[in-house]
Amino acid sequence: MSQSNSVINQLINALRCLPGVGPKSAQRMAFHLLERNRAGARNLAEKLSLAMDKVGHCSRCRNFSEVETCEICRSERRNRSLLCIVESPADVQALDQAGGYGGLYFVLMGRLSPLDGIGPQQIGLDKLAQRLDEGEVKELILATNATVEGEATAHFVAEMARQRNIKTTRIAQGIPLGGELEYIDGGTLAQALTGRRDY
Repeated sequence: MSQSNSVINQLINALRCLPGVGPKSAQRMAFHLLERNRAGARNLAEKLSLAMDKVGHCSRCRNFSEVETCEICRSERRNRSLLCIVESPADVQALDQAGGYGGLYFVLMGRLSPLDGIGPQQIGLDKLAQRLDEGEVKELILATNATVEGEATAHFVAEMARQRNIKTTRIAQGIPLGGELEYIDGGTLAQALTGRRDY
């Protein structure tokens, strides 16, 4: 077996699928697991395999879920007339932990990016349209990231809401331009939700 195709190199290359992990970081992780934490590596492999088999998407909001309808969508305490549009499950986690929001979510699992071949179908806007057509949602809160693609996605979704006479607001400033929700502190997120504006 050639050195480039060794099991160690396969492990290093596999670790590079993680965001922000380059060749050196992947090598450092692989060597650490092999040298010092084989039990941790086996546990990690087991949990990754379990998550890949058991975690899917909620049929209502598209968030990660182990059951057909997630806990948030099933909750009786949530305001069903408010629907917050986010790009990722990490954004749901960040907003929910910040507090101050008691409505439901819709997770796009991305944002519009025509150059990358990501259009409305790829981010579930057909499912969002069906949900809006049910008539339960009275206000749509746009909480996409403050990037060019995030703003374009927000604009597209706002048009969908306008066609159905649904009030549309955008989370307030305070989140830096180019910032990602999962890295923003809870106080800033709570303030952004409270101070949302018409879009």
